[in-house]
Amino acid sequence: MMEQVIKIGLLGLGTVGRGVYRILQENQDSIQKRVGVKLEVKKVLVRSLGKDRGINLPEGILTTNLADITQDPEIKIVVEVLGGINPTLDYVLEALNQGKSVVTANKDMIAEHGQRLFAAAQKNNCDLLFEASVAGGIPIIRTLKQSLAGNQIEEVFGIINGTTNYMLTKMTQDGSDFADVLQEAQAKGYAEADPTADVGGYDAARKIAILASIAFNSRVPLNQVYTEGITKITADDIAYAKELGYVIKLLGIAKDRPEGIEVRVHPTFIPQNHPLAAVGDVFNAVFVRGNAVGDTMFYGKGAGELPTASAVVADIMDAARDIIRNVPGIIGCTCFQTKPVLDIGETYSKYYIRLQVADKPGVLASIALVFGNKEVSLKSVIQKEATGKTAEVVLVTHRVLEQNVSDALMDIKQLSSVMEIANVIRVEGEE
Repeated sequence: MMEQVIKIGLLGLGTVGRGVYRILQENQDSIQKRVGVKLEVKKVLVRSLGKDRGINLPEGILTTNLADITQDPEIKIVVEVLGGINPTLDYVLEALNQGKSVVTANKDMIAEHGQRLFAAAQKNNCDLLFEASVAGGIPIIRTLKQSLAGNQIEEVFGIINGTTNYMLTKMTQDGSDFADVLQEAQAKGYAEADPTADVGGYDAARKIAILASIAFNSRVPLNQVYTEGITKITADDIAYAKELGYVIKLLGIAKDRPEGIEVRVHPTFIPQNHPLAAVGDVFNAVFVRGNAVGDTMFYGKGAGELPTASAVVADIMDAARDIIRNVPGIIGCTCFQTKPVLDIGETYSKYYIRLQVADKPGVLASIALVFGNKEVSLKSVIQKEATGKTAEVVLVTHRVLEQNVSDALMDIKQLSSVMEIANVIRVEGEE
């Protein structure tokens, strides 16, 4: 007999947890009609019972005891919105081992421990759903696993960190420096007091590791994602990008090549007419290329209480449908291949290179000679007016091997006429 109510245990009642609870309450009737049964939050795990939660809750719903959720046979779905890995990983494993389907928004846990979690879900015939772990309310994981499942995905790349996108948008619009924009982002609550995860690219690295694993059906370990943040981006780089017809974005990039998977996070010059160039503020966008569907792009809010909660609730509804039909775990881990992850030196890009050099004859020729010797072809050269005894030179290469550029720059550093390699930024999005 079909259950009339499926009961849920909620781990955490922070920003996203409150959003999940609100959506389940406010949209209860339409959710019930879509799923076929009522969904009801029976227990919520919190650290403290006395804290004001800012929402009306039934008496007795809060608990500080995990067993009230994991050991309750009535609770069929556990929703994890605590964040972090310790002790969250243990909590989720306990729920899975008790035969409960799990919905999580935890990118850190999925990126670092996904293999272990999927093994537990498979062993116990449970769902493990994690749409909200990447790009907030944008349904990109479900799209890759289901809607585009008939494709060979060739490439996934995009803006998957709202904080850095906000900062780069402000730097582009206002000509502001990094430090000033970071302070503003922190004041508005877009950046944490310790912004390292965002500005260092680590948040985006976790997300692109998840997306690449799904897109290419092969697990991508987080420690193999080349990661570079936006801390070196200056107002000068922003101005040069505009002059050259580009916009700077922090991108997560993953490509499936015959030799292996290319996966990286770094600041990127993209053409001003590229669809991602127009994605501003805290918005996210993910560009997917499939061999059948061609080019597609998915756009929306990548964080926040309700956008993230929207994705969580959609997963809860999917888990409930699977329970009703007795098919939990029907779409589990899709990493059925084992492909190598390429070193950054094995990748190809165009490059923007900004140098501080001595203002004297022959400098450009000596630099060009080094690049030529390393098989790096130059597309354009800009030399600004000298200030004192130094000049600024900006080079843009043709598409070349990263290792060749790296080797050339090592030699260029040794030239007495080169004062500083001020910045190196990859260029993508051009045919």
